[in-house]
Amino acid sequence: IPESGHKYYLQFSTEDYRTGEDAGNCLATVLYPKKKSPPVVSIKCSHTKDQKEIQEEDNRLYQRIRHQTKPITGSNIPDSYGNIEPALEPVWALAVAGSSSIMWEKSTETLVYSLAQVKSVRQWIRKDDFTEFDYTVLLHEIPTQEIISCHMRLMWLPGHPLKVKHFCASKSHDVDEGSGAESGSAAAPSAEKGANF
Repeated sequence: IPESGHKYYLQFSTEDYRTGEDAGNCLATVLYPKKKSPPVVSIKCSHTKDQKEIQEEDNRLYQRIRHQTKPITGSNIPDSYGNIEPALEPVWALAVAGSSSIMWEKSTETLVYSLAQVKSVRQWIRKDDFTEFDYTVLLHEIPTQEIISCHMRLMWLPGHPLKVKHFCASKSHDVDEGSGAESGSAAAPSAEKGANF
């Protein structure tokens, strides 16, 4: 599109990342603006999984996290053999969801990212019902094959949107880039306990 950028029309299927089961089909348009900014995405999906079933899965995951006797901590998830301890599966699931927002923000027409590993994770104990975690995640950048380290603060409660703040080490390691000024970003000061990275 002259003066705007490149627009793509996509049709694709989705699957449950844990089970590999078919999760539905989607139609999307993606506009990569000429100026450096995140792509503009419009998407419509038909889900094969019942919404009630999805909510029940979310609640089971949430209850596993909430019923821990002490804050969850972990490192190197998955390990060098690709294994994830069952007790750390909930924090891995949240890392997959949270890091996808970072990858969406950083991706371009020529650069793609995938979550390589959770280097470290630590749970914050909150007085309200939200769960909150600090992560250091490693993103694999394709085609450069570089590994990008990002700090991610994530808050979640079933039935509410995931809130993600982040900043990533730049390739030159002398400047950091973080999430924008939208709600839940790292750009604005926060009064939450431990909100400073």
